Amino acid sequence: MFSVNPIEWVGYLASILIVISLTMTSIVKLRIINTIGCLLFVFYGMIVKAYPVAIANAAIILINLYYIYKLNKSK
Repeated sequence: MFSVNPIEWVGYLASILIVISLTMTSIVKLRIINTIGCLLFVFYGMIVKAYPVAIANAAIILINLYYIYKLNKSK
């Protein structure tokens, strides 16, 4: 039967959140949902020892947080 390792579900959820974030019209919502997806990808990447995935998504998290901070500061 079709069985998926539980950690793979984390990767699928992360992918879904990244895709959903790209449909947002609000840049703040986009960055928040994208950050959550990236956090899941960091977790996933560390567990499956895909360190480039974890490192790239950690960098994206920092970029998202920086721009969320800038957006909130300008309001």
